[in-house]
Amino acid sequence: MPEQSVPAPYDALLLLSFGGPEGPDDVVPFLENVTRGRGIPRERLKEVGQHYFLFDGVSPINAQNRDLLDALRKDFAEHGLDLPVYWGNRNWAPYLTDTLRDMVRDGRRRIAVLATSAYASYSGCRQYRENLADALAALEAEGLEVPRVDKLRHYFNHPGFVRPMVDGVLASLAELPEEVRAGAHLAFTTHSIPTAAADTSGRPEEHTEGGEGGAYVAQHLDVAQVIAEAVREETGIAHPWQLVYQSRSGAPHIPWLEPDICDHLETLHTQGVPAVVMAPIGFVSDHMEVKYDLDTEATAKAAELGLPVARSATVGADPRFAAAVRDLVLERAAAERGRSPERCALGALAPSHDLCPVGCCPARSPRPAAAGADWSGVPAGA
Repeated sequence: MPEQSVPAPYDALLLLSFGGPEGPDDVVPFLENVTRGRGIPRERLKEVGQHYFLFDGVSPINAQNRDLLDALRKDFAEHGLDLPVYWGNRNWAPYLTDTLRDMVRDGRRRIAVLATSAYASYSGCRQYRENLADALAALEAEGLEVPRVDKLRHYFNHPGFVRPMVDGVLASLAELPEEVRAGAHLAFTTHSIPTAAADTSGRPEEHTEGGEGGAYVAQHLDVAQVIAEAVREETGIAHPWQLVYQSRSGAPHIPWLEPDICDHLETLHTQGVPAVVMAPIGFVSDHMEVKYDLDTEATAKAAELGLPVARSATVGADPRFAAAVRDLVLERAAAERGRSPERCALGALAPSHDLCPVGCCPARSPRPAAAGADWSGVPAGA
């Protein structure tokens, strides 16, 4: 096998995602999993679940992960990469612990993990690592051999993630009426998070104060700049753009990243902007927060304002993204074998670190987190 197709020391890839309900009866139990430990009343969860009930209680994320699994397996097979791909979720079936148990019973001992979150943040990285630590602890308590898991690096600036989004913005611009297309603004959207979490995202040296956003905001701004510049090169038009936020879910008195996409649309309308492309660069696939917050809520706001909008596609199961995942696996595998692989990245920021350092995207309260510099390899409670 050619050196560039050798996955060793890894014997499996785990696709680790958030999970979502697949029917009306799943919605409240799913939300109970998501909010476990926060003491949110069941009646309040039913109210929150209305977004899901608008779509018959089915989140699109699971179907999209199945499509990504198919794309990964097809790409791996076509390129001679002999690496089985498994799938586990944090909050719904197939659950992470169950999948890891199956992997151990299948003889998998060295596992590369791809999280369906491209950027640095507590909820987008460390929380996944905490869930991995919890799952490994459960396997250890069952007397199973605990595998080593290595989370692949953040891929926000990998060409295979960025270039499909460039094409998505170009396609959305083409959807707009010709008379407003040239003056369209680009609204790059991502999940709002508490400013305190944003400011402490990334490595400790990247932490900031005063709502500047740390690595989380910096990484999104870098990707937005790359996409906007690529669109300018393709169209000859420098479309104005801004990074905006969506899907806020916190208490009103806690500061979160702003502006919200709906507020931003109102501002652009008052400024006389003729059209907007909403580009959800913070999301890997068209899951519920894209389908509701953008396709439903923000689109309704735009219609109310009489503002033409188009929403660009997320990366999803694009073959270029599947190829990027293969690249990330082989890059990390080579590094683990002591090689110095080429690491692809676009924009002003360097490729992300392989191993999250101590103090990276710190937790609200101390909890073990696997696959980082602060992980001993011993499950919690061992």
